[in-house]
Formats: sequence, structure tokens, C-alpha cells
Amino acid sequence: MATTNEPWGDNVLVEFENRIAWVTLNRPEKRNAMNPALNAEMRQVVEALATDERCGVFVLTGAGDAFTAGMDLKEYFRETDNAPDTVLLNVRRTTEEWQWRRLRDYPKPTIAMVNGWCFGGAFTPLVACDLAIAAEEAIFGLSEINWGILPAGNAAKAAVDAMGFRDAMYYTMTGETFDGNRAAAMGLVNEAVPLARLKDRTRELAQVLLEKNPTVLRGAKLAIRRIKHMDWEVAADYLYAKMGEALHFGAGGHRQKAMKGFLDDKSYRPGLETYKGDGGEA
Repeated sequence: MATTNEPWGDNVLVEFENRIAWVTLNRPEKRNAMNPALNAEMRQVVEALATDERCGVFVLTGAGDAFTAGMDLKEYFRETDNAPDTVLLNVRRTTEEWQWRRLRDYPKPTIAMVNGWCFGGAFTPLVACDLAIAAEEAIFGLSEINWGILPAGNAAKAAVDAMGFRDAMYYTMTGETFDGNRAAAMGLVNEAVPLARLKDRTRELAQVLLEKNPTVLRGAKLAIRRIKHMDWEVAADYLYAKMGEALHFGAGGHRQKAMKGFLDDKSYRPGLETYKGDGGEA
């Protein structure tokens, strides 16, 4: 059921469109730099939408001309420099909670829609999302080296995981920027399209995901995240276990109907289309 106390509206906006939740970081005057208030609101938003039936696909983007310029230098860094350790740890944990702990293992498919500036700390939620579409005009950068810190908060981990060692090393050490096309070539995003087409392309992708069986889709996306750290034997055992879990949670009916459509009715081609005989329900 939908949330009764919607935790967005100040630093984060949420718009629902046919089970797509457009989640917008909303500090355009600061290029959506993430301060403690925004991070606290985003943690609540991520938690609320996980069980909100209006959200079938979670799309993360930014207001104005930025996805997010990273962490707010004044409010996240300078104003917490002299804070007690307990306060500083709470600020960091709140940020980590939404940026990767929850978003990385989200129970619904997630898409990062990178509409503009994407710097530093932005790499963490970007890579935590399952898929990413960028505007060709978007500008990316790990600029921390330029002002005297490391890309921390798992931004460096995100870069290495998505871009690969050499590219992550190069952009971390030089602080140079790159555009959406280069981001796609390195694998940081799935694809880059002209800014004018960005939302339409993201909507198309979200609609493809909404056609899939949600139980199987959840198991598949979590499996891909896990198995890259496993050897072949462990991965095989894990994948069989995840398949059994999906069937236990109700995907078995969908599987049986799809197999009947292919084997018996000859009405469905699994290699070329999504089975829609039961509306995508488990």
C-alpha cells in the first residue's frame, strides 16, 4: 500500500507515473550537492518507496542541470570538521545507508538518470543503481584530488567496480572530467543519449523492466551483484538457491504458464519477448 506519511518534498521530489517513481534530488541552486538534510530525506525516501505499490521502478535523477555535484563541501565537510565523533559518524552512516547499503540491494529495479553534472560522491548512488542512462552532455569527474582528499565514501570503490582499474586510476589521479559518451564507453553507465531524449529513453527502459516478473527480476539483479565475488562452484550453488527462492515466493506459476505457452500452445517465444500471460505477476 502507499505510504501515509510521505517523507519527501523538501530536498527530494517524488513523482509517480504508471508505477515509475521519478526521484529527484532537489537542490538545483547547489547543483544538488548532497548535504546532511538531503541525505537524511533520501534515506527515508528509499525506505518508503521499497514498499510503496506506486513504485515499480525507482529512477534517481537531479533537478536543473545536475545529477549531483557530490557532497556539499560546506555543510557536509567544513561544518562537521569540528563535530564530535558521534555526530560525524551519524552523518556518514546516514549517507551510506541510502547511497549504497539500501540502494545497492533494493528490492525493486533502479535506474540512475544522469542529466548533468556528476561528481565525486555522486558515483556511489550512480553505481549502486542497477542500470544507468546518461545524457551525452553530462559531465563526470572524480575531482577530489584537485582539492586535497580521496574519493571516499565508496566513490572510489564504485569507480573501480564500474569503470575498471586503469580508467578509475586515471580519473582519480588526474581529476579530469569526461562526458556521457566516455562514461558509456567505460561501462560507468549503460548508454548515453542526447539530453533531449534522456527521459524518454529512461521511461522506455523502465517500462521494459515493469513487464518482467518482479520476483524473478529481484532475484536476478541481486544474483548478478553477488556472483562477481564468487568462484564458479559457489556461484552455481548460489544461483540454484536463488532460483528455488524465487519459485518459493510465487514465481513458479509464472514459469509454468510461460513454459506452457512455448511448449504446448506455441504462442510465446522466450528468446524474443517477455511472457505477459499473467500480467507480470508472480
